[in-house]
Amino acid sequence: MSSFRFPRQDFKPKKLPSETEIQSFIQVIPELRMKTMMVLYAVTGLRRYELKHLSLKDIDLENRLIIPQKSESMTKHVWATCFNQEAKNLLCEYLATRKDDNPRLFPVSQDTMRLILKEAYAKTRLRITPQTLREWFCQRMGELGAPDRYVDAFCGRTPKSVLARH
Repeated sequence: MSSFRFPRQDFKPKKLPSETEIQSFIQVIPELRMKTMMVLYAVTGLRRYELKHLSLKDIDLENRLIIPQKSESMTKHVWATCFNQEAKNLLCEYLATRKDDNPRLFPVSQDTMRLILKEAYAKTRLRITPQTLREWFCQRMGELGAPDRYVDAFCGRTPKSVLARH
């Protein structure tokens, strides 16, 4: 190992949007389904595919709790996460307008999602994606004093060792 040379890696913190910027970005999204999805990305820390594949049975509206179905991925884990009252109100409004009986809560194609986010970018000049909102969630939870292990668990980064899990 001593013969290997590793380049020095400088830490560069990501510049994430402010809460005001996120709110202004979400406000310009005209479609209720996408607006609801973006708010849920921001307040839950869920991955893009986790939110897109949620079903009604994964959500406990009364307790504002989401427990996604187990992923088939060997590397990505899911756990439980919560959402705030604003997200609950938006979700209830969306559910009241929903007419199809698709088992997925948010049936939306990747192309549609890209198009809507591109239009919001054109209006606000803010580049905000589901991944940006996931990273913002982690930063915000840290600012609020949530222990790292809970933030990791909300985001599905659960430890492998028995001691760490308990």
